[in-house]
Amino acid sequence: MKERKTAAAGPIDRKMSGRTGTAKMKRNMFILSFILPTLLLYLVFTVYPMFKGIYLSLFDWSGGSETYNFIGLGNFNDMFHDNVILKTIRNDYILVIGKVIGFMVLSMFFAVALTRLNIRGSGFYRIIFFLPNVLSVVVVGVLWRYVYNPNLGFLNSFISLFTDKKFDFAWLGDKWSIFALLPPSIWAGIGFTIILLVAGILSIPSSLFESADIDGASQWEQFWLITLPLSWEQIKTSVVWIVMTTLNGSFVIVTIMTFEGGVDNATQVMGSYLYLNAFKFGKFSYASAIGVLILVLSLITTATLQRLMKRETIELT
Repeated sequence: MKERKTAAAGPIDRKMSGRTGTAKMKRNMFILSFILPTLLLYLVFTVYPMFKGIYLSLFDWSGGSETYNFIGLGNFNDMFHDNVILKTIRNDYILVIGKVIGFMVLSMFFAVALTRLNIRGSGFYRIIFFLPNVLSVVVVGVLWRYVYNPNLGFLNSFISLFTDKKFDFAWLGDKWSIFALLPPSIWAGIGFTIILLVAGILSIPSSLFESADIDGASQWEQFWLITLPLSWEQIKTSVVWIVMTTLNGSFVIVTIMTFEGGVDNATQVMGSYLYLNAFKFGKFSYASAIGVLILVLSLITTATLQRLMKRETIELT
């Protein structure tokens, strides 16, 4: 009798296994139907242009001609002898360092204040902080150009209240005007990192803070021993996001606020210099080489940050 049951169970098991395999295939096809369109868009609009840019950087091409003259690493050789390139790299990393410090100090301050200090209407303040993120970069740039206007701008008018004569400093016309781009950049994007850090802090069990209160730990000690370590993943994500968006997107605010890079390329960054070479000077291949430089520096910087900020994951039980 036992042998008959076993023999009878064989076809049933195979039938169940077949049904399971069919259900698994249908599930995978369902998932693939959602992933495939996004993957195709990513390949067409991100991966293909990236490799196309690397390919074009090896040629001498004006952008309009049908001939491609292969010159190998000639564009990169010209780039290393271009003094403007060195200035653009310096300006990009001034923005990177300034934005990382500004973003993280202010974001952590406001995130802790909105979660740990029992401020009434904290949800409303989160919306207010996030509003600048919704604005177009063009709107932000034009708005802050008026703020910095030497004759009619709010900043000079405000400083003039405390001086004997009218203050008319040209904030965007000075050799150090790259630093004037930090306040609008931080103001326009800080809301995202605040929301990210708020989410990280709220995920920390309140029992840890209650235990710390019982042990007599101050708010400052709780921040260093609980808040900071347990929200480290959100901090790391924020820093990497700031670096990537700065190296790849700061040319927009530069172009809007200082047109072609300011006085003597004072605010010129790699992205804006790429744009000028491609669409003003007609050097598309040289612009592609600058794009490759941006890609390489972005990867190196991100990999370095990931290594420097690597910590053991703290599991909460």
